This record gives sequence, C-alpha cells and structure tokens, in this order.
Amino acid sequence: MANELKLGLNTGYWAGGPPPGVPEAVAEAERLGFDSIWTAEAYGSDCLTPLAWWGASTERLRLGTAIVQISARQPAATAMAAMTMDHLSGGRFILGLGVSGPQVVEGWYGMPFAKPLARMREYIGVLREIWARQGPLENEGPHYPLPLPDGTGLGKALKASIHPLREEIPVFLAAEGPKNIAMAAELCDGWLAMLVSPQHPELFWEPLAEGFARPGARRSAEQFEIAATVPLIVSEDVEGAIDGLRPFYALYFGGMGAKGQNFHANVPIRMGYGEVIAEVQDLYLDGKKAEAAAKIPAELIEQLSLVGSPEKIRHDLEAWRDSPVTTLLISGDVDLARTAAELVLG
Repeated sequence: MANELKLGLNTGYWAGGPPPGVPEAVAEAERLGFDSIWTAEAYGSDCLTPLAWWGASTERLRLGTAIVQISARQPAATAMAAMTMDHLSGGRFILGLGVSGPQVVEGWYGMPFAKPLARMREYIGVLREIWARQGPLENEGPHYPLPLPDGTGLGKALKASIHPLREEIPVFLAAEGPKNIAMAAELCDGWLAMLVSPQHPELFWEPLAEGFARPGARRSAEQFEIAATVPLIVSEDVEGAIDGLRPFYALYFGGMGAKGQNFHANVPIRMGYGEVIAEVQDLYLDGKKAEAAAKIPAELIEQLSLVGSPEKIRHDLEAWRDSPVTTLLISGDVDLARTAAELVLG
C-alpha cells in the first residue's frame, strides 16, 4: 500500500538576512495541513532562534531543526534547548542533528572532525540521559566526558533543573552515508534525508534495515519517520525547471567540501554517476560553476527532485508514495506551499 505522504516546509539557509515571506509561508503551511516546519544553520544564522520566533505563531505544526550542528554546542546545551523548545511549543519539537563537514567543523567551530559517527552516538546518549533525568549526569565517553576530568576538580555531576515535557523528545539524524543511515535507524526516531532517490531504494533501505535489526534498536521500520528534502518546481517547461536546479546541485556535488571529502557528492557516485561527478567537482573547484552545472545529467536531477507540469509531478509522486519516505520537505513561498498541498495532500 502506498504511503500517505506528509509535507514539511523547510525555510532553508539565510543569505544576507531573514528570507522574505517566511511568516506568511509558515501561516499558510499550517492552514493547508502541513505536518511540520524546519529551520537550518550553516555558518551564519542559527536554527533554533528563528524556529522559536516563527514557531510562536503556530498552534499545530511540528517544529524541527534541519539541522543542529553538534560541533556548535556541547550536548548539554542542545538538550537544554530541546527541553525549552518542547515546553514552549507544547510538545511539538523535533531535534534534527547532524555532524556537518570538516570545513565547517574545523574551520568555523574550531573543533575536531575525526570519528563523526562515534561522536554522534555518544552525543545522542548524553541527550537521552539528560532527558531521562534519572540522576546526576556522568559520562565516561572519550568525546564528552562529564564531569570534565583534569579540570579544576570542582566540576560536579548535575541533574537538569527542569523536568522535560517529554522524556522521549524525537531525534532525527541527517545522514547520507550507509553507516550513518544505519545509525539513524538504530538510535533515532527519524532520518533527515537529502539527495535521496526513490529509484535507488537499495542505497538507503539496506542500511536502514541493518539499523533496525541491531540489538536495542529504538524503532521498528513501521514506527520510523523519513523526512526527505525534495526540490519542487512546477512548470510546463521541464528543461527550464531542470536548469533552474542545476546551480543547487552543482553547489552540493561540486562545492560542498574538498574533493574526496564531499559527502553530498558520494550519493550520485553511489547511484552510478561517478565519472560525471568527478568532472563537476573539477569544474566547480576551478571556478567554472556554470560549466559544472551544465554537466549534471537531467535524469539525475529528475531522480532527486519533482519538476514539471502538475500532471507529471503527480505521476512522479507515485514513486515517492511507494518508497519508505514519510514526509517531503519543500522550500518556497506561499504560492508554492499551496501548489505542493494540492499535489501531495490532494
């Protein structure tokens, strides 16, 4: 049986300042029956402040971070923010986490990037201990030892001074590599998927199944949520719509990270586009961004996006409904939110 897809509105990254029209789009998303709104951060605006600001005007929408970068905050700070947001929203908060990449982690936050999976596993464990509030917090892990060893000696194991509204605050993990996807299925309540194609389920279903099968896995496949970021352009000019997305994919495949250390580029490489992605990276890193964008195959963009006429998009949506994806995250203004609701929610 096909999935009954939900919709989420991703407000995305800021450019020079707050993106225009977000309060109106959020209000319309709630009116139209969207399930959630999401905010992002890179190395400019943070994701928690705008989520609280815009979320304050909502009553039903779930409020998610896509994503909190773990190197920006000690786990206790993230746990506090999550408890605070969950109380203020009446239990509507979703904590989306991610490791980001070495350029941001080491260049912006000045933190080591090594062993990202081990750090994330320990980080999530500390969060859950804080929310469980079963005693003063102690952690013997190598990445976030608490209380701090070799300090002043005055550090004290503490217990959160407030009770969480929900001990089981949902945690979604942003992941693209197989090991990270498996960890999301093992430890978390959902997966924040990006650059995912319903035509290549083997790239994500096998690692998800591995995670669900691990001892102590938190959720079953039926209980697990998958929120996928899917660019949406509705236009009778399919080629023009594809061209409109080329700079976006050129940035992610060619410019996000160094060559050989671009997690986004690894997705189309695993889909079989290794040679062309190598060309895209060479051109992009050489400053030839337009040429890099032109190299990206139209069929690849169509597998990762929803583009074309309403009729074509309705047809293409069937592959997403038949996939394990539970929520499509789209970005756009009020008009796009209305169109998305008509196409996806019916």
